[in-house]
Amino acid sequence: MNLLKKEFRLCMHPIAPMMLCLSALILVPAYPYAITCFYMTLAIFFTCLSSRENHDAAYTACLPVSRRDMVRSRMGLACILEGVQLLACLGFVFLRPLTGSTENSAGMDANLAVIAEGLIVFGLFNALFFPRWYKDITKVGLPFIIAGAAVFLYITLSIVSTYAVPFVRDVLDTPDPEHLTEKLIFLACAGALYAALTLLSFRLSVRRFEQVDLQL
Repeated sequence: MNLLKKEFRLCMHPIAPMMLCLSALILVPAYPYAITCFYMTLAIFFTCLSSRENHDAAYTACLPVSRRDMVRSRMGLACILEGVQLLACLGFVFLRPLTGSTENSAGMDANLAVIAEGLIVFGLFNALFFPRWYKDITKVGLPFIIAGAAVFLYITLSIVSTYAVPFVRDVLDTPDPEHLTEKLIFLACAGALYAALTLLSFRLSVRRFEQVDLQL
């Protein structure tokens, strides 16, 4: 818990709250809403980048904590930011009908399926970014490029599927509460995928970080 407090007070980049505010893009009539989650991955990237510049890993390693604790606290910060982002997006999904139609010409409509897409985006990012970064914490850019490319590929396929895949087009890409059962199942599956990918990422990150020479 103390390490997590340290992450919020000393490590979290100031851009994170700004990226959280971008959840309001759900209110834009024609916008690929999954990209709002990509903005939070940028905040996580900047947090790791500034931590490298401030030698945070070397400082934390001098404390009576394990490498596992260090990874847990940083990924805990990331997961909390991701969760808050999704909750904010969910709030704007509920607000969107008050502004008019929930239809979106640039991908999934403003509905529960958007939150499921966000879970998949964050799961992919966690799985691809953290294990590569913890293999060599001096190199932040390449892991982010790889993870970001995968995220944008998924977002592109998601947008295309709203036009080309009948199930997505006719069931998921519809205003709430239409096909609510199917959307809840999709949300549950996305949540399970997020949890599995993040847990796998944590285990790989710990294994790799324990082999890193921090050169204190």
